[in-house]
Amino acid sequence: MPRRSRFRWRKWNNILHRDIGYLCVGMTIIYALSGIALNHLHHWNPSYSVTHEDVRWSGPIPGGEISPETVLDFLDRYGERNSYKKHYRPQPGRLKIFLKGGSVVIDESTGEGVMEKLERRPIFYEVNFLHYNPKGLWTWFSDLFSAALIFLAITGLFVLKGRKGITGRGAWLTGIGVLIPLILLLLYL
Repeated sequence: MPRRSRFRWRKWNNILHRDIGYLCVGMTIIYALSGIALNHLHHWNPSYSVTHEDVRWSGPIPGGEISPETVLDFLDRYGERNSYKKHYRPQPGRLKIFLKGGSVVIDESTGEGVMEKLERRPIFYEVNFLHYNPKGLWTWFSDLFSAALIFLAITGLFVLKGRKGITGRGAWLTGIGVLIPLILLLLYL
């Protein structure tokens, strides 16, 4: 009588855990990098590097309406003529000039001002863009990724057997991994 083959669930658990784990590597790196960056927003702007340069309007600033040509002549001295978008006076005595990737604010009484320029940080800009969810297909893709992480967490519990698995050391480590966020949640609430 032929022997009935039995389903080897642990073998399939490990195969699926491994292969889905490989599929999740790229997304895990994206979310981990942007997560670290976003955790430290109070220290830096992870998406843009911001530079400031002191500028000076030479001569008196015209009263009334300032023509774009006058502003373009000023920007020529700083190599920003092609960056000009528009300008206006947000309040009396202040001139604000909008540039592609920045702005200039000038105190009209002194002619002194500051040019602020924003440049995208390589890699961090892109991963933060994805982390903030640009909608559409990305929403579905990130939902699938989240489901895959849940699957990996559960199947990971059963990769090893015995004292190194979930019935031994794994139980303690899993418990600690659940307990730490709960303790921190209680501290913050």
